[in-house]
Amino acid sequence: MNDNSTGGWYAAENATFGDRLAAAREAAGMTQQQLAKRLGVKAGTLRGWEDDLSEPRANRLQMLSGLLGVSLPWLLMGQGDDVSAPDESGELPRDLTDMLTELRNLRSDLVAKADRLAVLEKRLRAKLKEDS
Repeated sequence: MNDNSTGGWYAAENATFGDRLAAAREAAGMTQQQLAKRLGVKAGTLRGWEDDLSEPRANRLQMLSGLLGVSLPWLLMGQGDDVSAPDESGELPRDLTDMLTELRNLRSDLVAKADRLAVLEKRLRAKLKEDS
């Protein structure tokens, strides 16, 4: 599978969505349980995505992209450079890794809060429309 002449390790013809999701999660230093918790899904749901038994909805795809620090086109189709192939990634100093992890966590928290805000706004608009 490590044939870069056919478009790279994680290109669409070499890897599935689940392969890229698992690689991005591992590169982010998260377990399936940790990522599932951050996304607000069950670990079994995430496992199903990684095993290509099911696919996430669009809102979860965007959250995955932001949380894992990869582009949506890469996650879906393997287009672009976001995660190094196995045995090609360089180790970063621990303090930089910690900062990157904290940034990812903050970004995912912001995405989750924005989603909650949108739901609340929709409910408020419906209630105002109902009352008028």
